Amino acid sequence: MKRIFATALFILAADGAALAASTTDGAGALSLAALAGKHSPAVKPAEKAALGKLADGHAKVAFPKGKTIEVVVDSISCRASNVDITQHACELTFGQKKVQLSGRLAHEIFATLLEVGVPPDGAAGTIYAAASALDCTVDPDEVAQKAGGGAQCKYEPPK
Repeated sequence: MKRIFATALFILAADGAALAASTTDGAGALSLAALAGKHSPAVKPAEKAALGKLADGHAKVAFPKGKTIEVVVDSISCRASNVDITQHACELTFGQKKVQLSGRLAHEIFATLLEVGVPPDGAAGTIYAAASALDCTVDPDEVAQKAGGGAQCKYEPPK
């Protein structure tokens, strides 16, 4: 009986760990912030431009000193077919606004989700990657130092 209880406790603890929030930083976080931020209605045009330049390899961008860029996405859900390998799609939700992406743009987000540690899931010829409550912060001043810092994202498992 003690073994059954211990096993059940272990399974419950493992499930709880799987449902915990995750954090990522560095290049993957910068890429995810830039890709998602491009479509966010809350990210200002100057912030989108700065994120785009940073993601394109320009470490020094014109941006107000001491300011950070925040990208918040309620949910991201991407899928890729492993049968029709040309098919990629993502849906990003920003409050009431939903953005549908396909093709190369969707693949970039899908691949970046996998890069930052979002676990894939699969069913019937489709691979899924999804996250909720994505919250990324990019500090252009810190990125400009070229020391590996300046971008961090937190996310939760899909709801």
